[in-house]
Amino acid sequence: MFRWGVLSTAKIGREHLLPAMVEAENGVLSAIASRDLSKARALADRFGAPHAFGSYSELLASRDVDGVYIPLPTAQHVEWTAKAIEAGKHVLVEKPLALDAKDIPPLIKLRDAKNVLVCEAFMVVYHPQWIKVRELIANGAIGRLRHVQGAFSYYNVDPKNMRNQLDLGGGALPDIGVYPTVSTRFSTGKEPLRVQATIERDKTFGTDIYSSIRADFGDFELSFYLSTQMAARQVMVFHGEKGFIEVLSPFNAGIYDHHRVELHNQNHSEAQVFRFPGMQQYRLEVEAFARAAQGGTDRVFTLEESVLNQKVIDAIFRAGEKEGWEAV
Repeated sequence: MFRWGVLSTAKIGREHLLPAMVEAENGVLSAIASRDLSKARALADRFGAPHAFGSYSELLASRDVDGVYIPLPTAQHVEWTAKAIEAGKHVLVEKPLALDAKDIPPLIKLRDAKNVLVCEAFMVVYHPQWIKVRELIANGAIGRLRHVQGAFSYYNVDPKNMRNQLDLGGGALPDIGVYPTVSTRFSTGKEPLRVQATIERDKTFGTDIYSSIRADFGDFELSFYLSTQMAARQVMVFHGEKGFIEVLSPFNAGIYDHHRVELHNQNHSEAQVFRFPGMQQYRLEVEAFARAAQGGTDRVFTLEESVLNQKVIDAIFRAGEKEGWEAV
């Protein structure tokens, strides 16, 4: 059984990843660390973890941990991923791994030197609904893909929330802009060549709170908008010459809406609906990661892919400062 350690008591861990680790068939939750030992102990007791630590370094030194999950504030991801690798631990780190693509290659070099598995936690690529989308596009179900359209938004104006704190890596693009980009890249196997963007920032927080983005993939275009201060919405549509594919709950499947992919024909007179009841993408993620860390052949989201995805986000930020296209 793969023995997990978790750095921090962050909400995403409490609500999604820790339950997934407890339910996983090939892993156990071994330890939790927090700068406040009482918080670590309380969360460890809640999920049945035998070990609790009052510092992240203590957990990294533990022989009872094979790999760690890092849901710290974004600005701390690179630092603690490097420390975990140095400690010889496998690492699953929350997205976004970095705030600049140039910070990832040193982690690749360190990963290779220590011979450990390091992955950015994009749970969507493990969900069968996205594997189905990729399969449908590859098999020509919608003919030539011409346009991908997406949206991801929620409303959060809490100044204490890290998503509204610029120094912690907050903002819509780092938090949710990564999803339309990664799901499009995953589904099509293509990379964008250039981007255009309009970006609005909060006058108090300084974080990006709204973006409208256009990405040129050569064979098709991707357009999407994001916001941290709009009513909640998420959708992805892949529109081809022979039909289109709509993913109804693309990023929070089973929470925002049902796990459902719809394939519509050319004249919109017929639709096939693909459902994936009971799928838990976080559990699928941690199980795949554990198998890969133990020598399995599961496909995981590599650091090389993280570089490519972050390059897109970096280019979008640059595009937001100018008129016209920005090369990725």
